[in-house]
Amino acid sequence: MVKVGVHVSIAGSLDRAVDRAKNAGCDVFQIFSRSPRGWGFAPLSDETSDAFISKIQSSGIIPVDHMPYLPNLASSKPDIYEKSVAALSSELERCGRLNIPYLVTHLGHHLGDGIAGGRTRVIGAVNKALENSDNDVILLLENTAGEKNSVGSSFEHIQGIINGIEKTNRIGVCLDTCHAFAAGYELRTDTGLAETLRQFDDQIGIKNLRIMHLNDSKGDRGSSLDRHEHIGMGFIGEDGFRVILHHPVLSSIPLICETPVDDRRDDIGNVAKVRELAR
Repeated sequence: MVKVGVHVSIAGSLDRAVDRAKNAGCDVFQIFSRSPRGWGFAPLSDETSDAFISKIQSSGIIPVDHMPYLPNLASSKPDIYEKSVAALSSELERCGRLNIPYLVTHLGHHLGDGIAGGRTRVIGAVNKALENSDNDVILLLENTAGEKNSVGSSFEHIQGIINGIEKTNRIGVCLDTCHAFAAGYELRTDTGLAETLRQFDDQIGIKNLRIMHLNDSKGDRGSSLDRHEHIGMGFIGEDGFRVILHHPVLSSIPLICETPVDDRRDDIGNVAKVRELAR
C-alpha cells in the first residue's frame, strides 16, 4: 500500500489541517504552517501546538511542512536574502515545536548573476538556518522545473549544494515529478525511470530521497514549465504513473499530491487515482 496524501489548508487553526487530511483519506499531508504569501506571522501558542500534536498522534498521519512563497535562498539582494534565511530558521523551529519531521524548501532563483553564486548563497543560507535550529527536523531540498535562473533543476545542482552542507544528517531531498519531467528527466517508462533514478543515486544517493511530490505536468518533457496537473491527465499520464507507483523504492516513500482542485477532480479524487494506479 502506498502512503499518499495532499497539501491541505490550515484555515481556522492548524489542527483543522489534520481533520481535513483525515477527511481526504490521507496517509501523509503537507501544510504551510503560516500564511505562505507574507513575511510576517504570529508565534505558535502552546494551545495551538498541543492541539496539532494531539491530533497527529491520534491519527497516525505523517505531517510535512512547506516553506512559504516569498523566501529566496539564492537571492543576490541582501535584504531579501537575510529575510529568507530568517524565514527558513523560524520555519525549522516551528516544525520542531509541532513535531513535524520534514520541511520542504525550494532553492530559489539567482536573479541573473550565475548558478554558482546562487548555489553558494543557498549553501550559506541552509548552513546558517540549521545552525540556528536546535532540533532534528530534516530539511528537504526540492528540485525545480528548469525555469529561468532557477537553482536545483538538475541532480548535479542539488549534489553541489548538499556537498557544501555541514549538517548532512539534517538534509534530504523531495523529488517533484512534474518538476523533474519538465526539467527533462524521463519518468514514464521502466527504462527511462531506471535511468533517472540511476542518475539520482549517483549524484545524490537514493537514501536521501525522503518524500515525493506526485504531480502530473501540463508541459511536455523538457518544457521547463512548472504547471501541475491532475494525476494521469497531463503529459506523464496514467501509464507513466503506473510505472512510478510500481517502482519498489518510489512506492515505499510518502507521496504528496499538489494537484489542482477544479470541476474535473478534487483532492479526494487524486488520492483515489493514485491508489487505483498503484494497484
